[in-house]
Amino acid sequence: MPARGVKTQTDTDPQFAGVASPRGGLTHSFRALRHRNYRYFIAGQIVSLSGTWMQTVAQSWLVYRLTHSAVLLGTAMFCSQIAVFALGPLAGLAADRFSRHKLVITTQTLMMLQAFVLAWLTLSGRVQVWHVLALSILLGVFNAFDIPGRQSLLIQMTSKEDLLSAISLNSAVFNAARGVGPAVAGLLVAALGEGICFLLNGVSFLAVLGGLLAMDLPPWRRPLPVSPWTHMVDGFRYAWHHADVRRLLSTLAAATLSSAPILVLAPVFADQIFQRGSKGLGFLMAAMGVGAVIGTVGLARRTHVAGLPRVIAFSALLLGAANLAFAVSPRFDLSLVFTMLVGYGLMRTLAAANTTIQTMIPDEYRGRIMSLYSMSVVGLSPFGSLATGAIAGRFGVRPTMALGGLLALAAGAAFSWTLRRGRAVV
Repeated sequence: MPARGVKTQTDTDPQFAGVASPRGGLTHSFRALRHRNYRYFIAGQIVSLSGTWMQTVAQSWLVYRLTHSAVLLGTAMFCSQIAVFALGPLAGLAADRFSRHKLVITTQTLMMLQAFVLAWLTLSGRVQVWHVLALSILLGVFNAFDIPGRQSLLIQMTSKEDLLSAISLNSAVFNAARGVGPAVAGLLVAALGEGICFLLNGVSFLAVLGGLLAMDLPPWRRPLPVSPWTHMVDGFRYAWHHADVRRLLSTLAAATLSSAPILVLAPVFADQIFQRGSKGLGFLMAAMGVGAVIGTVGLARRTHVAGLPRVIAFSALLLGAANLAFAVSPRFDLSLVFTMLVGYGLMRTLAAANTTIQTMIPDEYRGRIMSLYSMSVVGLSPFGSLATGAIAGRFGVRPTMALGGLLALAAGAAFSWTLRRGRAVV
């Protein structure tokens, strides 16, 4: 139950009452598209996220090609994500104190410039590992402010009634891009090298920037004149006293750490274990995206948030089982199936938890709470990446994958226990 004195949106909105989880038809999954601003946003995301995933795969392969080191693969991912954890509180504060629309335009522009610089270094033959690490740190700083701003902007593009659809469709697009981008990147890297992927990613940002500039949003309301420190502490205090938010964030943190091995070690599995090279890496990442799209589009059909905690519990357990199966898989085709299940379980966990959190918090706290969400989902990834590289270097890649699966199973079991005890939200 929520902490005493904390009133959640589920207390006042009848749409969140009850225990059933009615579903609409498949077309109901796309109801958020009736909002003009959201259509602009999602159209830009379709193009830009494909480029982002192309860069992610190409950068991973570039580091692997230059070093053949599992430790440096983990280090590169650490550099690209540590700022999300370190700057999360400041980013959430910015999302609640400044125009979220202008904040996202700024961060997207800076990320576009980062991609162009990486493309120039790679295409000119000047790129070194330290360049990749330094630019990854910069990208992480921009992303730290982009995530809470973008997540908090979703409700302004749509409505409370269509928030579940908007978040689920955004996750579906993210993972459809995970299916397209890595597959294209695998082919392009093999034919033309990594630099072309970085260049195309930079160009893809023009689509999302165009969509953002075309939006017609309500005027931004400046918050009450409170000191930044007081404002930031108040956000932490709200999250700490809201037991449901704490429980959801803890489950998200475990899911994030458990998925680090497959993300970090995919190049090693593709090249050394299955002998498939960069194309095999692209197919592994694409399979994860396909599974995630299937899961999140189905989630968008729900008309209420009631029942989402059960989705979170089941999805976390599935994530753990799929990771364990991938760890012992002897064949590439079987591994593709297990990777799809990893994507299905991981993204349903993230999307369901995101929606549940956003429906229970007031808008004035949205940026700060979503920064804690980004710290749990993205900010903890670098610690998982470093740990993955270190453990894999000492014990091997398969035991490291299995350890991630056990962590997800433990998180799913713990969350299921809270449901049986009647402590879950909604």
